[in-house]
Amino acid sequence: MTMRQTPLTCSGHTRPVVDLAFSGITPYGYFLISACKDGKPMLRQGDTGDWIGTFLGHKGAVWGATLNKDATKAATAAADFTAKVWDAVSGDELMTLAHKHIVKTVDFTQDSNYLLTGGQDKLLRIYDLNKPEAEPKEISGHTSGIKKALWCSEDKQILSADDKTVRLWDHATMTEVKSLNFNMSVSSMEYIPEGEILVITYGRSIAFHSAVSLDPIKSFEAPATINSASLHPEKEFLVAGGEDFKLYKYDYNSGEELESYKGHFGPIHCVRFSPDGELYASGSEDGTLRLWQTVVGKTYGLWKCVLPEEIASENSDCIYPSAPDVKA
Repeated sequence: MTMRQTPLTCSGHTRPVVDLAFSGITPYGYFLISACKDGKPMLRQGDTGDWIGTFLGHKGAVWGATLNKDATKAATAAADFTAKVWDAVSGDELMTLAHKHIVKTVDFTQDSNYLLTGGQDKLLRIYDLNKPEAEPKEISGHTSGIKKALWCSEDKQILSADDKTVRLWDHATMTEVKSLNFNMSVSSMEYIPEGEILVITYGRSIAFHSAVSLDPIKSFEAPATINSASLHPEKEFLVAGGEDFKLYKYDYNSGEELESYKGHFGPIHCVRFSPDGELYASGSEDGTLRLWQTVVGKTYGLWKCVLPEEIASENSDCIYPSAPDVKA
């Protein structure tokens, strides 16, 4: 009996899902936040996809969303020229940070005291969340709109990506350390603290670089244009998704394609592994998030390994009941 990947579908959004992020593992499990063009970011239980709440307050598409490590705060970046910080437990809006253009990306420092933002005005901004009335520090140097900005190296450095450039900045001096130029648009960027690895996607390429030096480590080519990729916490696998509606899973060491699944009804915009590596989440143009098992056949979250009694003694494969839609 063959084991089949059965993704959990998380519905509730009404427009394309363009960004998602997991929290760290907390005493209450881990959590997942999604950014959507419907302007209503949602918080879910990370291992099941169960809806917890929706953050209401933005007046335009939400392009970026993140949670701090212990899932007590959320931050969102939106087309209404604001970034917002939220209490992720109560859902209350804590502050609105006005910008001069569309905001695309937000990231907390490890202690949650500072928020990094970037967007269409080509500036990186660092807000002291303990002094929300104070003007942010600004870093200029990008020549086109910033798509992603991330703290790295224990918040001593910053990684940022615009259309065709990835830059590394020193936080203390606010100056550029190094940059990478690409011949096509950078579609996504992920930072892995353990091992200081940077995952960059552009065109059909999935490239791995040192987050400290930006030196190349390795790269893989996918069969289709890739919009997002994520490296497993144990660095065994990577997953990627893009324009052909499919999710690809690769062996990180050899680059061999291990599996591919079609589950979405539109291009995949974002994909991320959970902090425990047991699943990965994908967000799509079709307005849904889907949760996929890293190891098919494992009892985890809402997935259950079922052994039919009559063949349990001679067959150890697992079958699945139909996975339910997880609705908001």
